Amino acid sequence: MRGWRLRTPVASLAGVGLGLALMATSEVPRVEAQTPAQREQARKAYEDHMRRMDEAEKAAAAKAATPPAATPPPPAAAAPPPAAPKAVATTAMSQADQDAATERGLEQYRRMMKEDPWSNPALLDADRGEALWSEKKGPQNVSLAETCDLGKGIGNVDGAFAEMPRYFEDGDRVMDTETRILWCMERFQGFDSTAFRKNPHPSGGQPVRDIGAIATYVANKSSGMKIAPKAEHAKEKEAIALGEVLFFRRQGPFDFSCATCHAESGKRIRLQPLPFLSDPKEAKAVVGEWPAYRVSSTHVMTMQHRLLDCYWQMRLHRLDFGSDVSVALSAYLYDRARDGEIAAPGLKR
Repeated sequence: MRGWRLRTPVASLAGVGLGLALMATSEVPRVEAQTPAQREQARKAYEDHMRRMDEAEKAAAAKAATPPAATPPPPAAAAPPPAAPKAVATTAMSQADQDAATERGLEQYRRMMKEDPWSNPALLDADRGEALWSEKKGPQNVSLAETCDLGKGIGNVDGAFAEMPRYFEDGDRVMDTETRILWCMERFQGFDSTAFRKNPHPSGGQPVRDIGAIATYVANKSSGMKIAPKAEHAKEKEAIALGEVLFFRRQGPFDFSCATCHAESGKRIRLQPLPFLSDPKEAKAVVGEWPAYRVSSTHVMTMQHRLLDCYWQMRLHRLDFGSDVSVALSAYLYDRARDGEIAAPGLKR
């Protein structure tokens, strides 16, 4: 497999013709092809991932989707066999009823998950993140609470997530919540991120990494607020524009883009609805729920993780944690969801 990585500096895209400049001047060097063993490993991982999603969703919908057993009528009351046209109509109606029952089952499943917000396992990670935020760590033996500014002043997390991503002058770049937390850990605590960057997200059944737990805590401190990412600085505007280009850019071995799955209402893959993310109405309904606890993988998934997973499913080059590409995509999605309500951590199937 071969993938693609954008190398055009964000700053060079300012001015008129941003989208065209991106598509016309971006360098897309090749990466080394995978070995047969790596391809087989990726295929098995993908099949296992989709199997677990199917099992979780089908189990939730099975009870509602299965019609009750009917009592057979006595022989004397048996109706004559229907005519052929009637049989076709009955079959079609039966399929429609089955689809409707499946939808009712899924909706009941989603409603049950959200009825008691305190049953969300992600709140345990938010508590862990709060402790990590205040813990003195690293070679410098300082805490993030006494050194890190998320845009609301050092140590203040209330409402900070609502205004992310945003430009930070001390780092001279736009950062989302997770990227900023890592930047603070490296800058103030002396954290060596080499190992973390190689494997920043959990596998199925594993707890979210410390940075993800802190991000979940920070996001929860903005729960109930409106999504209001910054879009005033030139680099903030550039990030949103870059994210839009990337959202619609077709690439990779499948010739996919984010819009392939998320630019039309009413689409779904298997039993999973696919929101129309470039439509503000639908983006507002879902973007503010991340980070979210994924029942199918039994852990918290952050926005950085969600984007990496989408890139993996499209078979694109690995999306690096906190890269300009990942932050730009986040900036575009949060801009689309502007004024939507934050309900993080969310709870997903």
